[in-house]
Amino acid sequence: MRLIAVLSGLSFPLFLLGWSAAFSVHFSDIAAPAGISGQNVYGGLARKDYILETTGNGVAIFDFDGDGRNDIFIANGTRLSPSAEDNQAHAFLYHNEGNGKFREVSREAGIALHGWAQGVCAGDYDNDGHPDLLITYYGHNVLMRNKGDATFEDATEKAKLPVTGTRYGSGCTFIDYDRDGNLDLFVSNYVDLDLEKTPKPGQNGFCEWKGIPVMCGPRGLPLGHNVLYRNNGDGSFTDVTEAAGIGKPGGRYALGVVTADFDNDGWPDLYVACDMTPSLLFHNLHNGKFEERGVESGVAYNFDGSLQAGMGVAVGDFDGDGRLDIAKTNFSGDLTSLFHNDDGKFFTDVSREAGLGARQLLGWGAAFVDVDDDGWPDLVVANGHVYPEVEGKHLGDEYLQPTILYRNLGNGKFRDVTAEAGPAFQTPRPARGLAVGDLDGDGRPEIVIVNMNAAPSVLKNTTPGGHYLNVALAPTESNRSGIGARVTVNAGGRKRIDEVMGGTSFYSQNSSTLHFGLGTLTKVDAIEIRWPNGKTQNVPSVEADRTLHVKEQRSGDPRGTYWSVTQP
Repeated sequence: MRLIAVLSGLSFPLFLLGWSAAFSVHFSDIAAPAGISGQNVYGGLARKDYILETTGNGVAIFDFDGDGRNDIFIANGTRLSPSAEDNQAHAFLYHNEGNGKFREVSREAGIALHGWAQGVCAGDYDNDGHPDLLITYYGHNVLMRNKGDATFEDATEKAKLPVTGTRYGSGCTFIDYDRDGNLDLFVSNYVDLDLEKTPKPGQNGFCEWKGIPVMCGPRGLPLGHNVLYRNNGDGSFTDVTEAAGIGKPGGRYALGVVTADFDNDGWPDLYVACDMTPSLLFHNLHNGKFEERGVESGVAYNFDGSLQAGMGVAVGDFDGDGRLDIAKTNFSGDLTSLFHNDDGKFFTDVSREAGLGARQLLGWGAAFVDVDDDGWPDLVVANGHVYPEVEGKHLGDEYLQPTILYRNLGNGKFRDVTAEAGPAFQTPRPARGLAVGDLDGDGRPEIVIVNMNAAPSVLKNTTPGGHYLNVALAPTESNRSGIGARVTVNAGGRKRIDEVMGGTSFYSQNSSTLHFGLGTLTKVDAIEIRWPNGKTQNVPSVEADRTLHVKEQRSGDPRGTYWSVTQP
């Protein structure tokens, strides 16, 4: 990597908008040669007796040791009656060695955790400059504090998070909802599950599917309840669920969650994908409270008012109108939802019109990512059935399902280009969590997928596309993870927006470096950063195909150079 100076006050001619070349991407699965090969262990193989065995787990892409390279954390599970070998199953932390290889370091890093892990979210909750992890569990969640020496410590009890009782923790996100510079924590909970009181497969109508006995739920099981913890600024949290209005909607079968500013008011909101209960949109009222507006806003049900079995969430401005839209994955036989953000308050389900109706698989992780860098974010969806019992039953559903790639056509529509995307998209998987981020330093993001009871997949695009710009933020006064920061890239007469988001996908966390495709454009005219505390900062023209590093300007500092760029 070489450092290149950025000069202010320069102007460049505008370039034609768009990338007119034919679609050409070729993804290969590089997980095994890269050393990312740890086997996931999660419930039964040929059958699953309880819902706990089905939801699987997530992945986080983050730089845990500050060496400038993205590392990977993958949650792991166990079995109801584990063998001696299964008892050795633990979470995986892969260190990026910088040569296309990863080294599994979970034990030496003190993070070889055991149990029924679910989701993971990354964020620097104590603002010491080192990203921490919250891992949700069936049991109690675990907060792993990054000590800054490439090791972690269990800080759950010290942080005053619950360490007793049993909850079915699912998605999670760090969020600075009150903009005080300290990351708060939202945790969704799926089912209030007591295995001793849960019926077995086939015992009632909620324990059958297409005539075959399967695990029971979620319908017929007690609802879970979401939780919000406020960061006290001293390394501890306080449960403010009721005071903040998070508990007002009551119980839900809640799974994926994401924080993003949906109404462009500078304050982070929350969206929660729910299984067979109305999904939730918590609007931030700027006073420490939220108002739940899912039904009113049009994101609680699908286009015809029906309940959906929501799983994962992707957020991005797919049509370039300056507002963040929502994609939600759903159960088998349903299409992926696409909620267009009409005006910041109301959304329209445009999934059919946008072309997402042909593939009705069982979706989990999802992400908007511009795979061909034409300036329009595409949509990738990881799929895999919940019931291994469907194998060989000829019911029209398979347990292993393809990962789908929808190309954004730039006109509000998508085209399924899975068959054109290379061998990695031709392999069916029992997929769950998914995250995106640049793992090899070439400036373009890879796609990491967690596969149930199998090794993970790492999808790499080996075909150059259009030009791009990456933006990496270094807050000084805002929360140190930059969660909630909005970046606007002005290029070719068009604005592209994205945010550093907490949560995302299914149980997962994307890299915090934002990737913008530019098509044929070789320069960006200007960049605006709205930091999580509401202050704005501008960067002048930057050439394409590099990473822009922006440091938050401290209050009262004289204006100087607060940015630099690196080029692969």
